[in-house]
Amino acid sequence: MEDFRLFKEMKKTFLFHAIAAHFSNGLIPVAVLYLLLTLSTGNSYFEHTVEHLIVIVLLAIPVSFFSGIRDWKNKYRAAKAPIFMNKIRLSALLFLLCISAVGIRVTLPDVMSSSGIEHWLYLALLFSMLPVVTLLGHYGGKLSAQSRRSGKSS
Repeated sequence: MEDFRLFKEMKKTFLFHAIAAHFSNGLIPVAVLYLLLTLSTGNSYFEHTVEHLIVIVLLAIPVSFFSGIRDWKNKYRAAKAPIFMNKIRLSALLFLLCISAVGIRVTLPDVMSSSGIEHWLYLALLFSMLPVVTLLGHYGGKLSAQSRRSGKSS
């Protein structure tokens, strides 16, 4: 009986978009950390972890994006406020950065050992994802705080 009440409470407060967003946005800083370890040690195993993480992120971004769009339409009636437009644009940018990085890494498996433009582009793409997820989290936090202040569930 106690378990059933706990399940009902969890179901009532479950925020799918928040979980999806935190999942992908949490992996990018870890990928950048492993990239820094790769650059400082030259250990290719760290870079393989970067590859795995960004592939997971690439698969998770659409889940986060579409759950966010659903919440935006349901909770905020698709309001065209700047904060929502910024989050939509940043999400699209994140997807483009991620798909580009994965594309380079899959197409050129030895990109980290090369010294061409592809190497620097790959690094730039990975490092540029970090400020994007930081801004996405910042705007998400502002929305969450605003919802708590106004008494809405987020």
